Amino acid sequence: MFMRSTTSIVTGALLLLGLIAVSSVAGQRGGAFRASRDHPAIQYTDGVVDNAIEDLNRRLEEGTAALAFGGRSGYLRSVLEALEVPAESQVLVFSPTSFQEDYIDFDNPRAVFFRDDVALGWVRGADVIELAAQDRRQGTIFYSLEQTPSAAPRFRRRETCLACHLSWDTLGVPGPQVLSMFPMPADPNAYASGHATDHRSRLEDRWGGWYVTGSHGGVAHMGNVEVEDVEDPHATFGVVPPVIESLEGRFDLDGFPTPYSDIVALMVLEHQAHMTNLITRIGWEARRVELRAGMVTREDRGRSTDDGRFREIVDEAAVELVDYLLFVDEAPLPLGVAGGSGFTEMFSMHGPRDSRGRSLREISLDGRLFRYPCSYMIYTDAFDTLPETALDAIYRRMWAVLSGEVTESPYDRLALADRQAIVEILRDTKPGLPDYFGPVAR
Repeated sequence: MFMRSTTSIVTGALLLLGLIAVSSVAGQRGGAFRASRDHPAIQYTDGVVDNAIEDLNRRLEEGTAALAFGGRSGYLRSVLEALEVPAESQVLVFSPTSFQEDYIDFDNPRAVFFRDDVALGWVRGADVIELAAQDRRQGTIFYSLEQTPSAAPRFRRRETCLACHLSWDTLGVPGPQVLSMFPMPADPNAYASGHATDHRSRLEDRWGGWYVTGSHGGVAHMGNVEVEDVEDPHATFGVVPPVIESLEGRFDLDGFPTPYSDIVALMVLEHQAHMTNLITRIGWEARRVELRAGMVTREDRGRSTDDGRFREIVDEAAVELVDYLLFVDEAPLPLGVAGGSGFTEMFSMHGPRDSRGRSLREISLDGRLFRYPCSYMIYTDAFDTLPETALDAIYRRMWAVLSGEVTESPYDRLALADRQAIVEILRDTKPGLPDYFGPVAR
């Protein structure tokens, strides 16, 4: 899908994490949820929601939490504190591809902050703060908070965001995405284009339209250069950019909590966005299976438009999720990648930790993002509350890979020592792990 630049790029959609996706270079496309988001098993629009934003709204109603408005950042700092979203997670995007594009440019980028289950977008001078929460059941729910002083500020749900946040690149479910934009020439007929990125993407293909601070290991990336009205859109392709340690002095930073758009925070956010959608997708597929199992007689099974492949679809979704969870297709990182905002240290210090002090949150940067190649997102509430059909399929596939039963390429990339460490960490830290996760010997 191509869209005209610039004012017609977005038609009122809440585009939190990047630009409009038009293609993916992150690897082969996987499956996608093909039923309605308001399928009887899902009821996304009207079903009960349960997430961190709803929790905070309840606390605001009860008077056990309050939000303070201050300076050019408005409610930003207060919301970050109330949701326990670290300022060190700040990353900055300047592509004019939000419904707030009139406020966004190279000198006034949109700031994105995140924790495991919440992302927040703030644009200095704009009317609202944008938020997305990974619901414990319903996938990603989008909200906004008006940037006007109020005696009773509240977060409001916004389904207009789905105009951009429900697509093939989000696997057919409402969800986040981090995208990279190609530079556009100074031509009124030019079209914006770009692609989704995650840990499977080469650095050379990442971060068009984003600021990037920290060391990039001496390889090219697409960040830190203008993407609008560019004289030669191809001039920076493959060019190794200079290292930017901080954004101090590059534009007015008044209102921004930090002067960074940390490269490591960007990589973690990319991983987390796609992992979020994989969790939602398999949960929704499994809910369809479980509803159908309770409603359809044995004689009628196999006569639906899905041709009796419901459980196969769940198993296929589990394979795709586990491959990503275990970083099977991770693009190798060059040596020398390092952040400078404190994000690496802050993120790595959190647990849970096993009896030997190891954690799935330990950032490595020694050729790969994490020390132990298994996603910390396995600890999220959304993962834990997946239907039994989904959890069973995921754990069975995880054990097949981690035990060494699956040996063909690319699974041979997972070293025995890594598989042993992952299982040991999970046995100590993951409630509900099946008993068959035992010692790994091959």
